[in-house]
Amino acid sequence: MSGSRYDFLIVGAGLYGSVIAYEVAKSGKTCVVIDRRSHIGGNVYTEEVEGINVHRYGAHIFHTSDKEVWDYINQFAEFNNFINSPVALYRDELYNLPFNMNTFSRMWNIKTPKEAKDIIASQIADLDIKDPQNLEEQALSLVGRDVYEKLIKGYTEKQWGRKCSDLPAFIIKRLPLRFTYDNNYFNDRYQGIPCGGYTKIIEQMLADAEVILNTDYKDFIKEHDGLAGMTIFTGPIDEYFDHIYGPLEYRTVRFEEEVLECENYQGNAVVNYTDAGIPWTRIIEHKHFEFGNQEKTIISREYPEEWKQGKEPYYPVNDEKNNALYEKYRALAAKEDNVVFGGRLGEYKYYDMDKTVRKALDMCAKLALGR
Repeated sequence: MSGSRYDFLIVGAGLYGSVIAYEVAKSGKTCVVIDRRSHIGGNVYTEEVEGINVHRYGAHIFHTSDKEVWDYINQFAEFNNFINSPVALYRDELYNLPFNMNTFSRMWNIKTPKEAKDIIASQIADLDIKDPQNLEEQALSLVGRDVYEKLIKGYTEKQWGRKCSDLPAFIIKRLPLRFTYDNNYFNDRYQGIPCGGYTKIIEQMLADAEVILNTDYKDFIKEHDGLAGMTIFTGPIDEYFDHIYGPLEYRTVRFEEEVLECENYQGNAVVNYTDAGIPWTRIIEHKHFEFGNQEKTIISREYPEEWKQGKEPYYPVNDEKNNALYEKYRALAAKEDNVVFGGRLGEYKYYDMDKTVRKALDMCAKLALGR
């Protein structure tokens, strides 16, 4: 690439950057994509192990009600008819998620929506929480004590590393309750997993871009300043500015993977462990995403952890302190010439995959990359 000049430098080979790279190439312009990881795909990266597509960074189920996004992503892969129907294990009790009539029937040995509504309403009335001051009070005021104690409290405290009574109420704005026997976790019209995994989608998106892996942006730009007319930066926005105002906070996740000599370990792709005494939040059994019948199976346990620099940032901690800090960085970003910040880390906001694709396509429109 010596002496080359590109229209775009894209920092990050995840879904957001890859969509833009594809649109750049389709518009006849050139780009180079760099990523500090040793692989493309960011957090949607899947790797084949024992004939099973392993979701290396946690379960990724594509779901959307945006038909344009659904049609767009389907040009790169055939999607199967996987429906996300996780279950939750509380001690020796197994419950369906999301909270629906199967959940309530198991919890209270009832049959009708009226019975479930009456029990929940009675528990909420007994608690008499008028102005929730924290996540615990907010959740109790929405679903009552039984659902909260068995299915929310332990899981949430593990996820955030703090007591629910110490977490802000706004984290849980609402808790959907379904009074039908419906275990489909998402309400979206379109849902599925790409046959063959997500990495094959990213490979197609990046087919006409020059991709350089194991490369840090700061080191790269020292040697190649002025290489591109426009930079799309999808890394941490605070890192771009050398943490001048201090680091933004995240939660991170440690994955413990195991290959098992059995065909079927837990009977479901996702099982949540809501008991605070179990250190992991959930176990993913990857073969079930694609209805696999391999002789072996692969599971991943997920352990939420406090984030510190050097670990992978997963979930932005969008409390008042961090949001105020992000606004300072966003003000700096607005002053940058020919640099656009996007994606989960660039905008310090968690996005589902369909929203990531939508945001990337909207950015392409702003950049006049016609489709």
